[in-house]
Amino acid sequence: MKITFLGTGSPESHARRASSGYLVEVGNDRILLDCGGGVVSRLIESGRLPSDITHLFFTHLHTDHMMDYGRLIHAAWDEGLVSMQVTGPAPIASVTEKLFGEDGVFSTDLRARTENQGSQEVWLARGGTLPRAWPLPKVTEVEPGFTFEGYGWKLTSCSAPHAQPWLTCMAFRIEAEGKSFVYSGDSALCPEVEALTQGADVLLHWCYRMKEETSNTFIASMSPSPDQIGEMAERAGVKKVFITHIRKKTDTEAGRTEALVDLKSKFTGEVGVAEDLTTIRL
Repeated sequence: MKITFLGTGSPESHARRASSGYLVEVGNDRILLDCGGGVVSRLIESGRLPSDITHLFFTHLHTDHMMDYGRLIHAAWDEGLVSMQVTGPAPIASVTEKLFGEDGVFSTDLRARTENQGSQEVWLARGGTLPRAWPLPKVTEVEPGFTFEGYGWKLTSCSAPHAQPWLTCMAFRIEAEGKSFVYSGDSALCPEVEALTQGADVLLHWCYRMKEETSNTFIASMSPSPDQIGEMAERAGVKKVFITHIRKKTDTEAGRTEALVDLKSKFTGEVGVAEDLTTIRL
């Protein structure tokens, strides 16, 4: 199992970090977890193409986790992939229809690209055939607790407290080849996520605030600090923890060092700050 961090930032525009997106590769499957702004560019920079993605899973539908969805599907279609398997919480089916449906955001573009003679000739010259179908993602809406069996891998999920009831939010665990990777999504500490994390080889956990940031009590209650993440990971028997969803104000050498020191104060395993385009192998 190979994991590439494509986007490790927050909703803030930041040259160093795209928004949330993580690629997991098992055998011939390329599994994308979330697709925030900038993730498609990072995917291409990593040496893959949008059409290489076989499965896309959304933890939740905040824009920093799905802003590049339209770009991913359209770019994959431009490369000849008509249907990608997309799984996520409601209303991802409605979002998809509003983007690629008959009266969707991209409908005028798609009509021009499939009906205009010049576009047809370009498509034929690139090896395509006519008539050219529109993008048709295979969308499945799911609830927390769903599981998915791939070829040689399994994804399990649980509810992750974050933006309910406005959004359904989840954490994911992928197991393959005797190894396990957990992605918290954006989650407060909770028994469900801790249970999902038990014994994981790698835990990738969002870290929106530092230990001293406690003045906003609701944010503090929903956003664990590095030491709190470390304490949970230690209880769960995790081997290595990466923190992610890094804000610009924290993304300094001093800020990253402080976060790792706090994380290590409660956790005895390996630690790291996730960086765009870092690859790890399990």
